[in-house]
Amino acid sequence: MGKYICQRPIHPGELLKEETEERKLSQRRLAEQMGISYKVLNDILNCRGPITTQTAMLFEAALGISASLLMRMQLDCNMQQAAADPSFMERLKQVRKYAAML
Repeated sequence: MGKYICQRPIHPGELLKEETEERKLSQRRLAEQMGISYKVLNDILNCRGPITTQTAMLFEAALGISASLLMRMQLDCNMQQAAADPSFMERLKQVRKYAAML
């Protein structure tokens, strides 16, 4: 079986924003309910900030969306961002080269 790589991982904020809009939830009210700042919530929903384990669990409690799904989505985004960073990829190449000599 071949390795599947998503062309564009979906930031969990996209799913969460869609869900909050569908439910007509106020971001301020949701942030208050979850006990996080409006800015943190807004940054996540607009894909400018990452979701953490704790925020994923808070979203699960507030919206019923699986925290593990949200974390997998965030991981996919993080991995693709790292793979798109040329300086990191060069560093990774050097580490692999060194490891092969051991």
